[in-house]
Amino acid sequence: MEQYLDGELARELDHDALRAFDTTENFDAPVSRVRPLARRGRGATLNPASRYDAAIAAPFDDGWETLNGDFTELPPLHTTLTRDATRSVISWNQSPDIGFDRAVNPYRGCEHGCVYCYARPTHAYLGHSPGLDFETKLLFKPEVAELLEKELRKKGYVARTLALGSNTDPYQPVERTLKLTRAVLQVLDRFNHPVSIVTKSAGVLRDIDILQSLAKRNLVRVYLSVTTLDPALARVMEPRAATPARRLQAIAELAQAGVPVAVLAAPMIPGLNDSELERILEAAAKAGAGLAGYVLLRMPLEIKQLFEDWLHTHFPDRARHVLELIRQTRAGALNDSKFGQRFTGTGVYADLLARRFNRAARQCGLDKHPDLDCGAFAVLDKKLKAGMAEAQMSLF
Repeated sequence: MEQYLDGELARELDHDALRAFDTTENFDAPVSRVRPLARRGRGATLNPASRYDAAIAAPFDDGWETLNGDFTELPPLHTTLTRDATRSVISWNQSPDIGFDRAVNPYRGCEHGCVYCYARPTHAYLGHSPGLDFETKLLFKPEVAELLEKELRKKGYVARTLALGSNTDPYQPVERTLKLTRAVLQVLDRFNHPVSIVTKSAGVLRDIDILQSLAKRNLVRVYLSVTTLDPALARVMEPRAATPARRLQAIAELAQAGVPVAVLAAPMIPGLNDSELERILEAAAKAGAGLAGYVLLRMPLEIKQLFEDWLHTHFPDRARHVLELIRQTRAGALNDSKFGQRFTGTGVYADLLARRFNRAARQCGLDKHPDLDCGAFAVLDKKLKAGMAEAQMSLF
């Protein structure tokens, strides 16, 4: 597979030298405290092995205190891009917790580096670590638009809202140059296909022309994820995403352009950012959002280990308290994947968070959720399309 390095020639990183992780398979067990791999501009402080690796290296102090030291001395990690040779782009799900049954993700891995990202464990399927690899070893799908059009043209295809950005952010930094998300939107625009977009990036404004076109036919809704209004917290929690102020500005510009926009206060982390819930919704409503949603922090598989180490690295004074509050919402564990409660949790603390959200959303008017139009979908005949192009050329 071809490899590219953002800004310079591709080169392999010595990840064996960077790995530091707990070898136990019990992801709820306390993380062994070794030298963190925190880097400027990166979220994860660990690079645990893929759970599918046949051999796992364990950190070992040989007496020279090699596991200690100042992590600020670690060099920066560059972003490597690898061509994804997949031949299908629509992923399907039957989850009762999710409001869509299909999605397209132009990228695998995400440079935003959000430490809590529930998609991190999917990088293990590629033989990469869900830690630093997830935010530095990205895969991109150069033919995503062509493959999508091919799938939409299949006989019997029935249009339903397609989610763009369900697994990784479609407007992460690399989109500035590759423009794969824009290519997908152009296909959906031509086919009158409804789409919902989830992003933490103000980069969505680069496609405001297509979004306006879709909005005029009730075919799009954009969800801006705002997890905190505190730029200092955002910097360590979501190091390469847009600042909170820039996300609110994006909400305002989309709303002014007539594009339906919503806010996602997700994830809410007990004891860390959940106190901001009402203020986030209020700020988004003032900016022009018409709908809101929230999700309680989820920590499937390796996320438990990554989040716990990140918490001890950046917030050692409150780490134990935050983890205890999380366990109160997850029946004593750090995660509960049961349908119907994995997004909201259970228990007194989780119930209070849900009531707070419902009250704030109602008071801020963030409950406008008309369905997108799924009946306008139309497949333009290829011969007709070619004839139209030929007729247009004859005008010149």
